[in-house]
Amino acid sequence: MTTPFPIRPRLLLGPGPSPVADRVLEALSRPTVGHLDPQFLAVMDDVNERLRRTFGTSNALTFPVSGTGSAAQEAALANVVEPGDKVVIGVNGVFGGRLAEMARRMGCDVVTVEEEWGRVFSPDRLIEVLGRHPDARVLAVVHAETSTGAWQPLEDLGTYVSGTDTLFLVDTVTSLGGVPVEVDRNRIDVAYSGTQKCLGVPPGLAPLTFSHRAMARIRSRRQPCQSWYLDAALLAAYVGEGSERRYHHTAPINMMYALHEGLVAVEEEGLEARYGRHLDVGRRLQAELVERGFELFAQEGHRLPQLTAAALPGGRDEAPLRRALLDRFDIEVGGGLGPAKGRIWRVGLMGAGATHENVDRLLAAIDELLD
Repeated sequence: MTTPFPIRPRLLLGPGPSPVADRVLEALSRPTVGHLDPQFLAVMDDVNERLRRTFGTSNALTFPVSGTGSAAQEAALANVVEPGDKVVIGVNGVFGGRLAEMARRMGCDVVTVEEEWGRVFSPDRLIEVLGRHPDARVLAVVHAETSTGAWQPLEDLGTYVSGTDTLFLVDTVTSLGGVPVEVDRNRIDVAYSGTQKCLGVPPGLAPLTFSHRAMARIRSRRQPCQSWYLDAALLAAYVGEGSERRYHHTAPINMMYALHEGLVAVEEEGLEARYGRHLDVGRRLQAELVERGFELFAQEGHRLPQLTAAALPGGRDEAPLRRALLDRFDIEVGGGLGPAKGRIWRVGLMGAGATHENVDRLLAAIDELLD
């Protein structure tokens, strides 16, 4: 029987979703059981433990939010701020801007530190701003800015903030599983991610982790989290932080199977080997693009290997060529956002998509389009 909307397969080399391995797709088809079935709870517990290892943390409350990365982004903020709290947010792309907008909607006093798109923040600059705002409850930055390909250093920021009452909140949506995050080593208090990037799992779940400092903040709130659905205090009882599980919501059972299989694949490969693979293919792509006249967008020395932003040769209009890449070669890459709209391609080599074979296929198509 023919489906009314047949879907052509694409090679997903955009900013996400990334290609999904057959073993992960097969995991989605396992039998659906109840969200409180002991079998499912065992899977969820194992997912949480594997996420701890991938994040590089011992945080007890580490789990996937039922939703995409933006849901985890909102949960990360909403749980540790209250109306009137001062927050300092680094904005050097779309997702730093989204953090600031969310914080404003939560009634926070938002101090944004702006940087040119494509560039990263000097830790000293953010530390200087924090020195002028010692009452800041949160410092938030984007580790891997998906809109620009910029890779933000974290260690000095975490070290500084750990000696203050400010919590360190980090967006790792495009970094988790592709480059080291190291939550505990970088003294990150709240980190969130998504399944559809370097973890190589379909979109629908969003890993999230809270430190002991963050949990102390949550437990001492003057009023409950504004979001019932994303309230970490309620979710903790469901995902198994305490001795008694309490029903909270109907988790996406089959997506949890898929995430579990994706995390098993991560551990089979090994984190260091996985980081090396992303670095190898990403740096090769960047060198090959430069040889063809592309101009890399992100700051030199701070370019993500798994997400490359680049302007086309000779200032060519990117949109028609990007559409031709999709229509003629079934390859998807992303366009620019915000001030980079119409100027760049964003090419993702993430998860199962980070292979030299995919680089070869993309470059062959580019050579034909630019000929």
